[in-house]
Amino acid sequence: MFGKLVKLMSPKPNEKVRNGQAESNLFIRRAVIAFIGVLALTGVLLANLYHLQISSYEDYQTRSNGNRIKLLPVPPTRGLIYDRNGKVLAENITYFGLFIVPEKTQDLEQTLVELKSIVGLTDDDIENFHKEKKLASRYTPILLKADMNEEQIARFAVNQYRFPSLDVQAYYKRNYPYGETLTHILGYVAKINEKDKKKLQEDGKFGNYAGSHDMGKLGIEKYYEDQLHGQAGFEEVEINNRGKVIRKLRDQEGMAGSSLRLTIDIELQQYVQDLLKGQKGSVVVLDARDSSVLAMVTSPSYDNNLFVGGISGKDYKALLEDPARPLYSRATQGTYPPASTVKPFYAVMGLAEGKITPNTTVFDPGFWILPGTTQRYRDWKKSGHGSTNVNKAITESSDTFFYQLAYDTGIDKMAEWMTKFGFGQKTGIDLFEESAGVYPTRDWKRARYKKLWVQGDTIPVGIGQGYWIATPLQVAKALAVLVNNGRVNTPHLMKEIIHANSVELYKDPLLYEDITGVPERFWNVAKLGMYNVINAGNGTGKKAGGSFYRAAGKSGTAQVFNLKGGKYDKNALKKELHDHAWFIAYAPYDNPKVVVATILENAGGGGANAAPVVRQVMDFALTHTLKNEGNLQSSPQNSPIVSPVPASSVPETTKENVNE
Repeated sequence: MFGKLVKLMSPKPNEKVRNGQAESNLFIRRAVIAFIGVLALTGVLLANLYHLQISSYEDYQTRSNGNRIKLLPVPPTRGLIYDRNGKVLAENITYFGLFIVPEKTQDLEQTLVELKSIVGLTDDDIENFHKEKKLASRYTPILLKADMNEEQIARFAVNQYRFPSLDVQAYYKRNYPYGETLTHILGYVAKINEKDKKKLQEDGKFGNYAGSHDMGKLGIEKYYEDQLHGQAGFEEVEINNRGKVIRKLRDQEGMAGSSLRLTIDIELQQYVQDLLKGQKGSVVVLDARDSSVLAMVTSPSYDNNLFVGGISGKDYKALLEDPARPLYSRATQGTYPPASTVKPFYAVMGLAEGKITPNTTVFDPGFWILPGTTQRYRDWKKSGHGSTNVNKAITESSDTFFYQLAYDTGIDKMAEWMTKFGFGQKTGIDLFEESAGVYPTRDWKRARYKKLWVQGDTIPVGIGQGYWIATPLQVAKALAVLVNNGRVNTPHLMKEIIHANSVELYKDPLLYEDITGVPERFWNVAKLGMYNVINAGNGTGKKAGGSFYRAAGKSGTAQVFNLKGGKYDKNALKKELHDHAWFIAYAPYDNPKVVVATILENAGGGGANAAPVVRQVMDFALTHTLKNEGNLQSSPQNSPIVSPVPASSVPETTKENVNE
């Protein structure tokens, strides 16, 4: 029994005997390897933790702050614009709008759809938003719904929990209290577009427009954009993961834009606009002493407030297609033949050049023939003016006298002198929207028509016709030069810039040289002729007289097309082919304070139709705008100031039945 037990416990020939020591060693080796692995991993973790918490702490801290701390631009408050008496012409009004941060909006398109029923979001609102989004910096709130009313604000407040990236905020919007009365002077601000952004970037100014939605696009608003805009500020704020501002950390105040005081008298501007109601044309009123603009009206006009929030396609199309062209500034961009208004300027030229004397006479039979040809040039007065000197030629507006003067002087010398008076070049007024007009020369015709100048081209230019075109502002400036015996002042609208701590007065840039070397008596010959235009029995502008002051003026009737030898018959012509009526004047005669230039499109004779308008403008300017500017020169003719009579109510009169 025992033997069997021993046999069973004995190892078989092929069976190994366990070695406890070896197994123990193997376990130890494995444990050591595992420990080393764990230690290595722990070391890696500790090293990475050191990298995150110590060596790269500042970098990651900055990144973290960048996710929750933002610099938000604060657009500056735009400067105001006042008239000469301190009346507000352009202001900032507080509105409430719905702003959105697109980057924090999960489903932008769905959000826009849902807001249609809540705040009345329109397709135009959405279109404007997408345009703004392309221009805005990341995480900048963008105006989505402007001019929200109380009901819209309340409805959004109830649903605001659904739109964490949207908020109702107050903002400023430009407003023009006088609307169309000043559109062509003030211009307007409108939304910044891609073209504006590119230009701002090129000029290094785009950073100052962060957070701004609008900028000056036309008129004074554009010309003085840098002064009116101001300097942007910023706020450093902490935001949550939804883009909401939790608290303000610090801010840097910007600087509000400077305000402007213009030379314009808004009451005179409104008065003149009423005079032109229903009539296409323009009136420019300058202070005779420095050429500051007292009023400058274009009729018809349009309401510049339409463009501030973004004009609708329908409204813009209506303005573009309006045959009366209200978008077009007739005062500074409208170009017309200046007609006989230029005869006093030519008189000064002729006297200074020795082509005529005060006693030179020309016989006027009602026409003039170009020497060596059969080419006949008609006088506006069919029967002629008879024996005519320069005084009578201005008083009665003899064409024949000035045909002869043009022939004797030649286009080269004429161009030299009329350039001195400011024709064929911009006046320098503080507006970008200005035409230089055309004073024709040999080089101009060669470049324009690829033809040589001929003698027959000179003659009509001698009475302000032919190729010559000028703006009402140019004609007004030229008259101011004559009134001041050759001193050239730059027409201007800015009286002063009101900065935070100082006032900057307008300073004439002296763009053009004065006309020198002309004896005072020659200037006086032209002025006396203009005085007789209004005050003499044979004057063509008697309808501008009869007030309590003495005035001097000149009529003009500009042909719209060439009659080519035919007779002018307004009844046989379309209205748009009727002559334009010009009248220019200054007053008081002995102490000039105001200069006026007026053109009424297709109104006929200037002496009959434009002169009464000028009379009313001078009356108002001297009794209201400049009433505290010293005593006026009295006249034997004393009559009350009349209420404005719109030019459209004055019957059109033609060359055949009144003086020019």
